[in-house]
Amino acid sequence: MKFLDEINRRRTFGIVSHPDAGKTTLTEKLLLFGGAIQEAGAVKSNKIKKGATSDFMEIERQRGISVATSVLGFEYRENKINILDTPGHKDFAEDTFRTLTAVDSVIVVVDVAKGVEEQTEKLVKVCRMRNIPMIVFINKLDREGKDAFELLDEIEQKLELKVTPLSFPIGMGYDFKGIYNIYEKNINLFTGDPRKDIEDTIEINDLATPELDQLIGDISAETLREEIDLVEGVYPEFDIDAYKNGKLQPVFFGSALNNFGVRELLDCFVDIAPSPRSKMSDTREVNPTEDKFTGFVFKIHANMDPRHRDRLAFVKVVSGQFERNKPYLHVRLDKSLKFSSPNAFFAEKKQVVDKMYPGDIVGLHDTGNFKIGDTLTEGEPLMYKGIPSFSPEHFRYINNADPMKAKQLNKGISQLMDEGVAQLFTLDLNNRKIIGTVGALQYEVIQYRLEHEYGAKCSYENVNVHKACWVDENNANQEELKEFKRVKAKYLARDKQNQLVFLADSAFSLQMTQSKYPSLKFYFTSEF
Repeated sequence: MKFLDEINRRRTFGIVSHPDAGKTTLTEKLLLFGGAIQEAGAVKSNKIKKGATSDFMEIERQRGISVATSVLGFEYRENKINILDTPGHKDFAEDTFRTLTAVDSVIVVVDVAKGVEEQTEKLVKVCRMRNIPMIVFINKLDREGKDAFELLDEIEQKLELKVTPLSFPIGMGYDFKGIYNIYEKNINLFTGDPRKDIEDTIEINDLATPELDQLIGDISAETLREEIDLVEGVYPEFDIDAYKNGKLQPVFFGSALNNFGVRELLDCFVDIAPSPRSKMSDTREVNPTEDKFTGFVFKIHANMDPRHRDRLAFVKVVSGQFERNKPYLHVRLDKSLKFSSPNAFFAEKKQVVDKMYPGDIVGLHDTGNFKIGDTLTEGEPLMYKGIPSFSPEHFRYINNADPMKAKQLNKGISQLMDEGVAQLFTLDLNNRKIIGTVGALQYEVIQYRLEHEYGAKCSYENVNVHKACWVDENNANQEELKEFKRVKAKYLARDKQNQLVFLADSAFSLQMTQSKYPSLKFYFTSEF
């Protein structure tokens, strides 16, 4: 297959939503319809013993939440689909924000009963900022929920999107009869039998046909005709270019748990979703069709296979072909690296690959060379931009709870911090370690993973820190810097890259420090 054909058949997308909207369940069903798995797992279920494919970490299986982005690749209708299932919980939002730099389009999942929720608003705002094409999937139609038009209005107002429904529900909850597919002009009848993987599809080109009344009853048929008239009158016609430019968002209805409306979503997605797009670097825009390989690290995961203690860097291929055993330039370190066993992903399952194309996610075994945001090229010194690193909002001292395991604890902390889940600050005064996170739930995940993956135990202690600010030592007035270091000694620390960090204990203290030392520059992200 030609290089351009390989690019055009790839679809790399992320699934985002508020926790519990059914994101991971939808991922499972997409894999089922794509023939990638034989039996869909459940996120939380007493009856279904198989866990969700994308929730492969032990803590995810116990909690029933996703705490890390997982990558799942499979073939569907001659297309190569790469799904990135992201965490919905706000405490893991940083992982999701980074993942959004590696996708070409997004599916937003909305719960029919709860409507648009806080975390969905934040994530959609990031997608809008980057003009990422979005498809909205309204889930859980087998439950009682809000009226379809009410939901469409809410999506337009709260998410500031311009929507057009490509399918429409016939009833809802107890009264749910099925879905009319506006895009394909057919009806899908809902039987409610979970043993049936794919429901019956009946082609209906004209809603005026009496056949519709026989299928769903006179009242439902009349209601559907009125609603579709309204849809055609109120919402714009679907325009593929407007969708690809992030100006129009198609909406689908369904029930992922009952396999309902998922195939329609997947078929339409394959038809309309963009193939890999160009990406801006610090020097120029890079096009996927260029000959030379470029890619960037958007995620690092320690211990994907706890038996081998391996550490993988996830690299999104932006242009050219990634080839096994070929030397590439690590731009930040300015050194050449070769990879003998690059991996393709299916959640925690991996296989060695010889070639990867734009849009693909490749896993590289890492011995500590990579950090998030690093760029690999065939020699051109360019760096990809827009991978955020936030100033933490929660701070705690981390203590060793088992003195015999100090070595394991230090190794564990070091590797988990490289994943970007949290940040480590070492106090200048007494070398005590402080962990800063965006969300409080991260502390539990770190504690759990240290114990189960590294055999080390830790405890936490509260510390009074309001904000972490990075200080630019190189461009400061050296006399003023010396005075600042003397006066604020007990509030100073170093991050993992040995950059100076000021841990302000209050907003007032930060303000006073900034006005007292005007030549010092304080930053709220580590990249300045």
